[in-house]
Amino acid sequence: ACRANPALGVQVNVLGTVNVLEAARRSQGRVRGLAYASSVAAMGPSEFYPQRPVADDVPLRPETLYGVYKMADEHIARLYWQDWRIGSVGLRPYIVFGVGRDQGVTSDIAKAILAAAADRPYHIHFDGLVGLQYVDDVARMFIAGARAAYHGAAACNLRNDVMDVGHFVEILIAEVPDAQITVAHDQPLPFPADLDDSGLHAILGAVPHTPLPCAVRATLEQFGCLLSTGQVDLSILD
Repeated sequence: ACRANPALGVQVNVLGTVNVLEAARRSQGRVRGLAYASSVAAMGPSEFYPQRPVADDVPLRPETLYGVYKMADEHIARLYWQDWRIGSVGLRPYIVFGVGRDQGVTSDIAKAILAAAADRPYHIHFDGLVGLQYVDDVARMFIAGARAAYHGAAACNLRNDVMDVGHFVEILIAEVPDAQITVAHDQPLPFPADLDDSGLHAILGAVPHTPLPCAVRATLEQFGCLLSTGQVDLSILD
């Protein structure tokens, strides 16, 4: 979406973040903590990071406009702490999956679960090692990050489940044996998946993590309820 409309992308991802930080700055202390979404896309390709797991403070070398916008957000948040002591916690999700994830290439994981629930075939357009984060867990991370009232400007990797896409499909098929899910070959996403999330643990203490089979099962049940009442547009699977 950012590549298709760079001007809109910068308005949403950069100007929007500045507006939130500015609102916090002008709140006269009423906003005591803030969490915002960065992205693993702020990093560069996996080969730029030979040391694993990849730490929070590695050099950011994004190769997409979206990644550049998210890198800018992290630097802007750092300067809001430096200049005005507005603390923040930026989270770098890899693949967030669950109900509502229907945009972007990484939404293929959620779409595969929807396809299984709807008895439709689906092809995941990437393979290789990925990091998976259940949407409910990520929501809890954002809430906890804001409530932490962090003194500083942190940019934190997310980890939770790191696995090959094929292994995820095996877990999905264990829940829906008739699922018709295929996976691309030799099409890995251009980001490192083996990320060190110790920085997030240091801020939050316990990082929310629903076991992946439970998260897949819950998502299937939620999609099932939505499908039974006609609240899902299955054209997103086309």
